[in-house]
Amino acid sequence: MNEEEVRQVADALDAVERIADPEARVRAKSRIMAEQVKRNRAWSAERSALIEELWAEGNGLSYREIAVRLDIKLSTVQDVFRTYKGSGVNRPRAPEQKPPE
Repeated sequence: MNEEEVRQVADALDAVERIADPEARVRAKSRIMAEQVKRNRAWSAERSALIEELWAEGNGLSYREIAVRLDIKLSTVQDVFRTYKGSGVNRPRAPEQKPPE
């Protein structure tokens, strides 16, 4: 997808925001969100596979370089290798700090 296509998608979403009738606007947003939920898992899997492929190529790309190259957060790249998914509810908690005695 080139920059023009990205702009077209953003423009379409902006048009939904401008729907004057609140009920029609919410119905449109609800349909869009439901459709996106279906795509999220596949899109995430594709992103993870590409991150792993770039890392495995052996060309010395760091996590940070992969993040820059794909225009994503460094933490997203790190999460792929930590096998974290979703909102963070399945991530291990940081060890509790004991108060000084």
